Amino acid sequence: MNTPRLLAIMEAESITGPAKNLLQFAQSARSGMEVSIAVFQRGGEESLFLETARGLSIPVHAIPEAGRFDRAVIPRLAALVQEIKPDLIQTHAVKSHFLARWGRLDKCAPWIAFHHGYTWPDRRARLYNQLDRWSLRAPRQVVTMSRLFADELKRIGVPGQRIAIVHNAINPEWGRRGRSPEAAARLRARWGIGAGKKVILIVGRLSREKDHQTLLEAVAELPKSGGVEAHLLVVGDGPERSAIEDGIRRLGLSDRVTLTGQEASAEPYYGISDVCVLSSLSEGSPNALLEAMAAWVPVVATAVGGIPEIVSDGESALLIQPGDRGAMSRAIAKVLADESVAQGLAAAAYQRILERHTPESRTRRLLEIYGRVLAG
Repeated sequence: MNTPRLLAIMEAESITGPAKNLLQFAQSARSGMEVSIAVFQRGGEESLFLETARGLSIPVHAIPEAGRFDRAVIPRLAALVQEIKPDLIQTHAVKSHFLARWGRLDKCAPWIAFHHGYTWPDRRARLYNQLDRWSLRAPRQVVTMSRLFADELKRIGVPGQRIAIVHNAINPEWGRRGRSPEAAARLRARWGIGAGKKVILIVGRLSREKDHQTLLEAVAELPKSGGVEAHLLVVGDGPERSAIEDGIRRLGLSDRVTLTGQEASAEPYYGISDVCVLSSLSEGSPNALLEAMAAWVPVVATAVGGIPEIVSDGESALLIQPGDRGAMSRAIAKVLADESVAQGLAAAAYQRILERHTPESRTRRLLEIYGRVLAG
């Protein structure tokens, strides 16, 4: 029997969480599936995603587009499908879902859609997200990252029997390079953080649903919470950057918070961090959480989306309600002040990675789903 061919369609320039998991799957599934990737490209410039995929010897095709709603993309995608002749088509996020249904790509091969949740940058984007109400009724299977997301999909008309929940995964060795004293010293020197100063880390897109503002307020309250003075590192970029910078100035945190911008990899930052925070209002199966768990960094997170499905409060993380700056500040202070609490959370979280979130287990689960779809 020939190895099945899968074409994955994604809008990606940097290595976001969904992009990272797609690349990881393409590598780990090589013996059971041939994976090609199509990404949209504006301006003809080579993106970090394209460079990374090619560096991993993953077949990747750039689809030129003049803008978000360039109709010429549809015949280009159709031509690529005719060239590759995939056994399965896979889409990621609203735009790819819409183009697959509008271009009737599901008539060429069975279609599997990956639903990663939504960002909320502005009203226009929220309206754009509503396209899924039409698009996601057509795929043979919709894969999502949490029970909460599965319930949302049912509410917009996706039949429950077509929905599968698959959490993200991470290599248990991830983060090891960032633990070396030499690497840590170089990174601290780069950002002017003294060797003895505690570090709080948040990693991810600077968008509204990540709620960086509550985290800034929690950091401002840290001295009142009995915590030691610490420095917050914000790794990532996005539409909320200017609002976050305004919040830093308003709270007088300019000497206690650093925005690093987009990084090719956040791995070195976990190596100098004492606690990782996810202050999100909405999440699926967050890669930043898995990264902290694999890197042995204790986590303070909001109990939203798939987070409580991955970690348990008081055992493998400290979970709080979203938007509660006081509880967030107290939880951060507790981890920073008590080494035994920090070590206990980190050890239990790492054990969960080994038991539930390795790339091998995720690949097996996805291949099972693809096999059922191929069997019809």
